[in-house]
Amino acid sequence: MKYHILAAITALIWGSTLVSSKLLLEAGMAPSEIMMCRFLLGYLFLWILYPHTHRIQNWRDEGLFCLMGFFGGTVYFLSENTALYYTQATNVSLICATVPLVTAVMSHFLIKGERLTTHFFIGSIIAFSGVTLVVLNGNFVLKLNPMGDILTFIAVISWGIYCVLQKLLKEDYSAFFITRNIFFYGMLTMLPYFIIFQPFRFPLEGFCQPVVWGNLCFLGLIASAICYYFWNLAINNIGVVK
Repeated sequence: MKYHILAAITALIWGSTLVSSKLLLEAGMAPSEIMMCRFLLGYLFLWILYPHTHRIQNWRDEGLFCLMGFFGGTVYFLSENTALYYTQATNVSLICATVPLVTAVMSHFLIKGERLTTHFFIGSIIAFSGVTLVVLNGNFVLKLNPMGDILTFIAVISWGIYCVLQKLLKEDYSAFFITRNIFFYGMLTMLPYFIIFQPFRFPLEGFCQPVVWGNLCFLGLIASAICYYFWNLAINNIGVVK
């Protein structure tokens, strides 16, 4: 039961991160800069909480860590935050609400023991209907924007891949170590973007703004370090579909 509670807490906190990201975008930060800062904060915070390391057993596990950092970090946050430039937060929220369904379908075909049931589909329909009612708030006004909506779908798929990869990783490493490694590879795979497309331009004095450092601390320490740790624990103990 405690892992179900951890997963529920994580979902509640992650539900508010879109607001923090939007505030940082309005403050002048680029999506790539937000992702890099929150992962750097999370990475350093996890070293403080767990100043230990593990010997990675083989190249397969190292590759899984790298792919998890790429899909669960670089691709997911870059596509989701960039989508806010092109489409409404309403669209992003609704599309992101399909993450559980997409993840479960992937798990059904790729992970042994993860099976879809009738109860799952009924629950998914009820949950998505509830999200729709809350997000739309009685006003059915959806402005479709192909670029923004496609980017959000990419984020959904990338998170599904991340969850599947997490389950494929051997349970020989602590959740702290796994989470820290994911952040490391997330930052590493983000570097080519800064080199090729857009360098880090946000001024140092900008971090003195309360709206910037406050939301970055929330995203980096709580929504990233703590919540990724909770989420990895939940996946390992109750499975991807649940």
